[in-house]
Amino acid sequence: MALTALIIDDEPLARQELQYLLERAGGVDVLAQGTNGIEAVELIRTHRPDVVFLDVQMPGLDGFGVLKKLLDRRVPLPQVVFATAYNQYAVRAFEVNAVDYLLKPFDRKRVLQTIEKAQSRLTQGERADGSSSADTESKLDALLRLIGEQTQAPVARANTGKVIVRAQSRLLLVDQKEICFATIDEGTITVVTPTVEGHANCRTIEELQEQLDPEAFWRVHRSFLVNIQHIREVVPWFKSSYQLRMDDPKKTEIPVSRAQTKRLKELFNL
Repeated sequence: MALTALIIDDEPLARQELQYLLERAGGVDVLAQGTNGIEAVELIRTHRPDVVFLDVQMPGLDGFGVLKKLLDRRVPLPQVVFATAYNQYAVRAFEVNAVDYLLKPFDRKRVLQTIEKAQSRLTQGERADGSSSADTESKLDALLRLIGEQTQAPVARANTGKVIVRAQSRLLLVDQKEICFATIDEGTITVVTPTVEGHANCRTIEELQEQLDPEAFWRVHRSFLVNIQHIREVVPWFKSSYQLRMDDPKKTEIPVSRAQTKRLKELFNL
């Protein structure tokens, strides 16, 4: 039996990307999409879906506000999957509070894992978080405090040093400014510079991203992290999509995910 779902996100490209991934995964019937928190409350009350894919950051009523509003109105909570661009500190906060998440840009394997988790809980007849409404409200309050503390805390300076790259049985210290892009394939992260191509000593591309300057490096696609300073050309592609041609020796062309097209246009005034 397919899961019934809602997608709530104020970014059209993010909604389209998630809908596409859910359709490819199968086993999920998306009943409707919403563009803000007010719509989310009404759609959840009307459709009573099994799961809601809920953006955290929305103008007006954000994702947390949606859940609080539902609790106030005594509407049974569906299973909630937060869609977020928060860093790993906030993601760990979601995990501690037993709320599932999808980190933007969306990853197909992670979406599949989330669907399996939601289906398992539905089969077992559990609540979205396995707790009472009071417990859920308490956890949301704790989560809001953690996010608030993070927002108010001084932003740590980005690591502007070296990155270890394995190439030809050697461990090379590469200046991150020299990195053109990094890509992940079957769990292996490849780092490319104008003179070196090797493997990063990281398990995930998120882990590598944390070591790099956030002002210079951009996650343009779930499988690619690029250095903005090494973009040679923006190439229009089919269906209003784009690719980036990098300045590495191979002039590698990297796809821009639909969820990141808005930022691309803002970045280069397209």
